Amino acid sequence: MQEQRCVMILNEALPPGKAANAAAVIALTLGQRHPRFVGEPLYDAEQRDYPGLIPVGIPVLAASQAEFSDLRARSQSREFDLILFPEQGQTTTDYLAFSDAMRQIPGEAWRLLGLAIVGEKKALRKLTAKLRLFS
Repeated sequence: MQEQRCVMILNEALPPGKAANAAAVIALTLGQRHPRFVGEPLYDAEQRDYPGLIPVGIPVLAASQAEFSDLRARSQSREFDLILFPEQGQTTTDYLAFSDAMRQIPGEAWRLLGLAIVGEKKALRKLTAKLRLFS
């Protein structure tokens, strides 16, 4: 099996609090869909165990809305797994209302606040090479 990598990409216009929220939501889904990215438990000096963390880096990059559209299109033509976070995800705390709202919008029209892409390391690097780090 080829080495897998994960990249997280956030909307470049997000303020810090909204960016942190988007990254947290995406990361929870990433861990659920790709448990192999979760490392073995960690132990302290007293041998207390703690949940494992991801043993490989996850670059957090920035993109504009136009770049998101291009990334989605190019990712869907490859064997990449996409985790999408549309802007409606930050408009309500009611998941049913959020889900209902998303059913009214074609997927290609979703305005994204962030996404994660999982796929073969070299191909994913090539796809995201022109993006800068989120700051």
